[in-house]
Amino acid sequence: MKKVCIIYTGGTIGMVATDNGFAPAPGYFEGQLQNIRDLGSPHMPSWDFIEFDPLLDSSNMNYRQWNLIAETIEEKYDDYDGFVILHGTDTMAYSAAALSFMLEGLDKPVVFTGSQIPLCELRSDAMDNLVTSLIIAGQGRAREVCLYFGGQLLRGNRAIKASADGLIAFDSPNYPALAKAGIDIEYNGQALMEPADRNAAANGGNFHVVRVRDSRIGVIKIFPGINFGIFEPLFTEDLDAVVLETFGTGNIPDYDRCLIPLMEKAIRSGTIVCVCTQCSQGTVRLGAYETSSTLAKAGAVSGYNMTTEAAIGKLYYLFSLGLDKDQISRAMEEDLRGELG
Repeated sequence: MKKVCIIYTGGTIGMVATDNGFAPAPGYFEGQLQNIRDLGSPHMPSWDFIEFDPLLDSSNMNYRQWNLIAETIEEKYDDYDGFVILHGTDTMAYSAAALSFMLEGLDKPVVFTGSQIPLCELRSDAMDNLVTSLIIAGQGRAREVCLYFGGQLLRGNRAIKASADGLIAFDSPNYPALAKAGIDIEYNGQALMEPADRNAAANGGNFHVVRVRDSRIGVIKIFPGINFGIFEPLFTEDLDAVVLETFGTGNIPDYDRCLIPLMEKAIRSGTIVCVCTQCSQGTVRLGAYETSSTLAKAGAVSGYNMTTEAAIGKLYYLFSLGLDKDQISRAMEEDLRGELG
């Protein structure tokens, strides 16, 4: 029988109603799982349960919790066939993206899931998301970090939260679903990572966790009429990287001639400038238009069709490897875990 480890970090799935709204309740959720008959079915993998302390609303997630999740998987890696991470939906895509880089040489399923409605409430989506995630983790087909929600299994570093209140809360605009769950779970074999893919190369195929360190990363979303001067105090030598969410294929306004000198100054100071697009579909093509060519000339790197979530997780990972600026710039434009291309 396959064996799966459930790691409960918090989030809506296990929350209970309080006078101040829904909140996690320590020690509550495991008891609820023990009462679910489906989880004891002979067709289900066996499972163990680990509850983090403290339990968090996912809006409070940061790199420390990413390390804790990764370290827990590392500690239990040889004992289980797969892992299910129960996580709040608000930052689930960020955590899934970050873990996809941190878990080097991964050759088992790591499935993030949660719910939009707590398990204790009527019409909760928690049951299907949890049961199907456990089955996927036990089947061992998707041996990468992925995210299951609303009938779809998505690559973790390709997912975005697309709806705040819909039960199909996540989307993968630039990469097909790894599997779809209907009457059967139908895997898209062409979309899945190969068993000995490039994520194993750094350690000769051996599973290894890269713990991420605190990094000073900013995100600037370009909008019509933006005053770039207000950001100048942020661009100091202490800023490790900035992700620019630009228009279209990487276009920026040049009406005040302020942004490019600001980017040039930042890049000279060692800041990595990664250009992503605000569009959910498509890719950055620096130089396709005049308004983006100046970014390329200034030394910015293209995020191509990476999500902002993936770009941030990738930057945390690369900074934690101790690489120099040029190495990080090159790696940002390379496909490391299926996050771009």
